[in-house]
Amino acid sequence: MRLSPAIRHLSLADPVLGRLIRDVGPCKLIIRQRRSPFESLTRAIAYQQLHARAAESILRRFRALFPGRRFPRPDQVLAIDAEHLTAAGFSRAKVAALRDLADKVLDGTVPSGRLITRLEDEVIVERLIEIRGIGRWTAQMLLIFQLGRQDVLPVDDFGVRSGFKILYDLGSLPTPAEVLRFGERWKPYRTAASWYLWRAAERANFTKV
Repeated sequence: MRLSPAIRHLSLADPVLGRLIRDVGPCKLIIRQRRSPFESLTRAIAYQQLHARAAESILRRFRALFPGRRFPRPDQVLAIDAEHLTAAGFSRAKVAALRDLADKVLDGTVPSGRLITRLEDEVIVERLIEIRGIGRWTAQMLLIFQLGRQDVLPVDDFGVRSGFKILYDLGSLPTPAEVLRFGERWKPYRTAASWYLWRAAERANFTKV
């Protein structure tokens, strides 16, 4: 079987990760390229601190506020009364975040779908964290799942750190700095390494059920 460059590099650079890769199989990361940055970040705001089913229910009611469109435009979100957004299920803090996101799309802080593909990862992160309620982790999820960037290591992600603890048989959860330092060996394919760390965490949770 012909190995991808990412799998070949990770397996050679890190034999422990390589064993997990052989056990799990090919990386099956799903990229959602059809979504605009505005849609992806709106969804991220909806999902914050909620289970997936609850967030999707809110998003269905949100989209229903704008009939005739698959997803609303930023100017439409700014034009609608906040009460309609809270009735759809958004908290007041999330309504404020949505409005700030819409403002920053319109003023160019959030790059357009075409421009964002040409920007470096860190430039994108620095621009997106200017949005109220959007942190580094959310920006990195956009890099991974919308833009398909290959060298993203979200060290603040609990699943990544849990998978790291399990895979390397650590006594305690590693700090973000420790994962970042260790992950230097995975460059330039740290996104794939992250995906496998998520799988390590999932497999451990499954065996405990």
